[in-house]
Amino acid sequence: MDLSLYFEPVSAASLHFSDVDEMEGRLLKSVLLYDPSASLDISEADIAIIGVPEARNAYRNPSCSLAPDEIRRQFYQLYGWRREVRILDLGNLRVGNTVEDTYSAVAEVIAYLVENKVVPIILGGSNDLAFANYRAYQLMERVANVVSIDARLDLGQESVPIRSDAYVNKMVLRQPNFLLNYANIGYQSYLNSPESLGMMEELYFESYRVGLMRRNLEEVEPIVRNADMVSLDISAVRRPDAPGCPHNSPNGFYGEEICQIAKYVGLSDKLSSFGIYEYDPTLDFNNQTSQLIAQILWYFVEGFVFRQNDGQFKNREDYRQFNISVSGAPDELVFFHSRKSDRWWVLVPMYQKDKDYVQQYYLPCSKRDYDLACEDKISERWWRTYHKVNP
Repeated sequence: MDLSLYFEPVSAASLHFSDVDEMEGRLLKSVLLYDPSASLDISEADIAIIGVPEARNAYRNPSCSLAPDEIRRQFYQLYGWRREVRILDLGNLRVGNTVEDTYSAVAEVIAYLVENKVVPIILGGSNDLAFANYRAYQLMERVANVVSIDARLDLGQESVPIRSDAYVNKMVLRQPNFLLNYANIGYQSYLNSPESLGMMEELYFESYRVGLMRRNLEEVEPIVRNADMVSLDISAVRRPDAPGCPHNSPNGFYGEEICQIAKYVGLSDKLSSFGIYEYDPTLDFNNQTSQLIAQILWYFVEGFVFRQNDGQFKNREDYRQFNISVSGAPDELVFFHSRKSDRWWVLVPMYQKDKDYVQQYYLPCSKRDYDLACEDKISERWWRTYHKVNP
């Protein structure tokens, strides 16, 4: 892929860093800024940052197209990590003549990066770019688990054109369909219609209220550990912590909580793309939101560099296995506990029609799911996944 056809590179000068020498030890000095005139081996990068200044399908937030460089200015002033990580900033995507052209370009670039084992971070732009991110997995013909951190479910209706607050149905209806599961983290009931919540139940999708997640933030970890892609609408953060968004409310995640969630996302061995959307610099106060997003990115990368790579189950000696009989279950519930990371999984049987064998799906879970099984109870996540993979 000729990346120079897709991107406008950024530089220290374009980001208004006047005295680069003062940035010693900061990320600006360690991140590789893409230069089309220099040779590039994309496989040498671990993470690639791509700005997508697209907001034509934004709902009442056209200035979110200005976000990528504002986020970069704050991110590159931060100090790095004790472990080495190779970050490449490809610059800002050249938006297409139409929004559909932009979606296609985003999908092609993300697919190219993921196939080269590079994790893209997408700096939007509007939240409908998550739909373009999903289309990358269609191009690769890879089944995807999608997680959205958002105060709204953004389902939309079939008859309504795609928009930043109405795109999930486009993922569900698009053929061929590679969407295995969709989960929302942090929705607020009063911002969503009962019909939307009912549709989530009918489709066996997952939705978790912000209050439930804040009560026990560790329960977020197995949800994002199961994701191939995660999108973050910054409206999921409460307005006092992130004023640079027209859609957030007085309630939501606190700044330190969203940073912890970002670290969980980065820690996921399965996660292969991450996007942040809906930041409007014209509404920001004293760079508060851009600084928070920069710190969200920092924690995501910190999670990435500390990945445990224990989700492949290559060496069973690294796990403890627990078989538990639970009333109502089709068979024993089988739990695995990693000795390396202290993380948990539970098997979900997948019954194959017209075949005399059963596949097993390793569902990330928490110790709470194991404790419930010991109390002769089955978690809602297990039942939802069971019905999802055994329609």
